[in-house]
Amino acid sequence: MSARSQGGPLRGIRVLDATGVIVGPTATLMLAEQGADVIKVEPPEGDMMRRLGGRAPANAPGMAPKFLHFNRNKRSIVLDLKTPAGQAVMRRLAATSDVFISNMRARALVSLGLDAASMAALNRRMIHCTISGFASGGPYDGAPAYDTIIQGLSGVADCFRRQAGEPRFAPFVLTDHIVGIIAAQAICAALVGRGTDGPGQAIEVPMFENAAAFVLSEHLGQRTYGPGGSFGDPRIMTPDARPLPTRDGYICVSANTDAQARGFFDAIGRPELKADPRFGSVAARLENVADYFRLRAEAMMARTTEEWLPLLRQHDVPAMRAHTLDSLLDDPQLRGSGTLVEEEDMQIGEEPMLGLRHANRYSGSGTAPPRLAPRLDEHAEEILSELGFSAEERAGLRNAGVMS
Repeated sequence: MSARSQGGPLRGIRVLDATGVIVGPTATLMLAEQGADVIKVEPPEGDMMRRLGGRAPANAPGMAPKFLHFNRNKRSIVLDLKTPAGQAVMRRLAATSDVFISNMRARALVSLGLDAASMAALNRRMIHCTISGFASGGPYDGAPAYDTIIQGLSGVADCFRRQAGEPRFAPFVLTDHIVGIIAAQAICAALVGRGTDGPGQAIEVPMFENAAAFVLSEHLGQRTYGPGGSFGDPRIMTPDARPLPTRDGYICVSANTDAQARGFFDAIGRPELKADPRFGSVAARLENVADYFRLRAEAMMARTTEEWLPLLRQHDVPAMRAHTLDSLLDDPQLRGSGTLVEEEDMQIGEEPMLGLRHANRYSGSGTAPPRLAPRLDEHAEEILSELGFSAEERAGLRNAGVMS
């Protein structure tokens, strides 16, 4: 067990992380926060997100905000995998790791000796996970893929068109997040599947197919039963399925069950609508969803958000304010649960950083203690020492340019 595995259900599991940008680091962040010892192997120039993820403080180059949030609780080592010596260190790391994960293309993995077959020869128990743009064997196999490409190709952007009139990308890397979470789940399933002494296996996690399944499971709708049906869940596609404007802001209201709908009509002072056949049942409200949502939107304009919240709660109607990004930082639940914290002990700039902590709780294994994302090559000496490299060997690797 690594000295770095402290708390969390994955303590004792070592993950060799050869990913970059968002999709792979999302997966390995989940594993790290569940207690795995994640070793982030970076090229000499570092993960691209060290520079593209926002402006870093002058005293901490390569520590851009987005990089910090996607790479906390990991260790960093720089290896030039284009050199035979760098590949040799990687193979030594692989021999001691439970999981290898990469979003390199298949050809690159083969050329570096990091493909599933080569890794299995080094370590029969390794879980080898590759995140790809497209599943192997199809006509898009090997094509480059980025979040915006996948959002458009998978139909995410068209969902915005159906609701708001023009295709748009979600304003965050939606498919990277989704596929990263799926990859982490697949890895955990494979770890369970290998048991205490069984072999590992190779996992392919394609972005496009997973994102398309995510969209279609929600919106395939009546097309499930044949070509004549309609696409899309009308409750989501109607233009009034959105945060609703009040007199001073926006509110989110969900009145789906019959009891909630009746409570909503009482809350807005329209009890007679409880007898309206358009709104008397779940099926009727779905059939008349545009009218129902329009009525809700018009009603919310009568009061302020703070006036509506207790009134809707009084009638057991689920409702919460719609935060701005600024007001989200002051949400009492995020602060009270410890999910959003001022990390005075992890300061980089002149002020304490705003940090994110793992939101899930594990009663039997505890939680991995929070650690700042690593500086480039920060843990090289530590990791190489664990692998048994002598001080002379470590110096030789640096002198040969294999490490930074």
